[in-house]
Amino acid sequence: MGFSLKNLSSLVNVAIQHKASDIHIRSNEMPCLRIRGDLVPVQTKVFSVEDINDIIKIIVTDKDQLQSLNSKAEIDGAFSIENLCRVRFNIFRYFNQYGLVLRIINTEIPSLANLDMSKSVAKIALQKRGMILITGATGSGKSTTLAAMINHINENRSSHIITIEDPIEYLHSQKMSRISQREVGRDTEDFTSGLRSALRQDPDVISIGEMRDPIAANIALKAAETGHVVFSTLHTTNTVTTIGRIISMFPAHEQPEVRKRLAENLYAIIGQRMLPGKNGKTVIAQEIMVTSPGIRDCISGKDDLNRIPHVIMQGTGKSTNGGQTFDQHIMYLYQKGFIEKEIALDAVSSQSDFIQKLIVE
Repeated sequence: MGFSLKNLSSLVNVAIQHKASDIHIRSNEMPCLRIRGDLVPVQTKVFSVEDINDIIKIIVTDKDQLQSLNSKAEIDGAFSIENLCRVRFNIFRYFNQYGLVLRIINTEIPSLANLDMSKSVAKIALQKRGMILITGATGSGKSTTLAAMINHINENRSSHIITIEDPIEYLHSQKMSRISQREVGRDTEDFTSGLRSALRQDPDVISIGEMRDPIAANIALKAAETGHVVFSTLHTTNTVTTIGRIISMFPAHEQPEVRKRLAENLYAIIGQRMLPGKNGKTVIAQEIMVTSPGIRDCISGKDDLNRIPHVIMQGTGKSTNGGQTFDQHIMYLYQKGFIEKEIALDAVSSQSDFIQKLIVE
């Protein structure tokens, strides 16, 4: 008897119960769950090649995509398990066999409050123009934060929101806004084509799943310049590396102009890290940069880009800003009892500064 949807649902349910973020499946091995950063084997049967093929047929519902798997090294997609969750998948080939990684996506879109986001994130979400970036390593919760921010707009503004995703993860319902979710490969050829077309679809808000190349970055900047708000994500570790990454996408002779455009149109960057919290919980630490005159000087080149954390720190607490450095937020998480001191010391950029502030306070 082959591997069925019921079998797959049971495995996914085990992952949800153990609060796993991902499921790793390979032939001739037991599946593993990604739990708080570690891969933990599931004590079940070893999956055969036939099991893997059955799972692929279950999750890849597009026949053309299924046929293309024979000629491609990997494919991405998403599917829903009724009354359970959505799953984002990547199928890849290695040593002439297939492996799968399934990312668990809750059906319900979390609110910013449920994610324990600061009020400044909600304020950032409701801006009506400019570029807003959510950054962090893989698995840091960028997609979830972006979905929560789009949901916040949907609940509070009457807008046309266009998302360009690869694949679509969270399914948004129509609330105050109208949302047009477009999937790369199905609804539009690629991110660049979808983004270019979005400008002709009377958008108020444009959300790009990931900013991958200079063409997309250029069009996103153009959208921000023409009065739209543009959301996107980047796989970068902090504000300084994010700005540096965007600038470096372009040839050297274009970079001064790109710096100028970024300085004028980048509204905010929200950087995220996942930290082990108490009682087995995972905690999000955030760096929040809201562009100010001092930040603009750093981006444009009038001041050193590496001064941005210092500028953020100077603006903390001001009603017009709402920014915070990673170290400031980590200190807050420690003082509120969300994380242990050892975790905080390992996460901050300067242990000596952290200890000194503890002594002073």
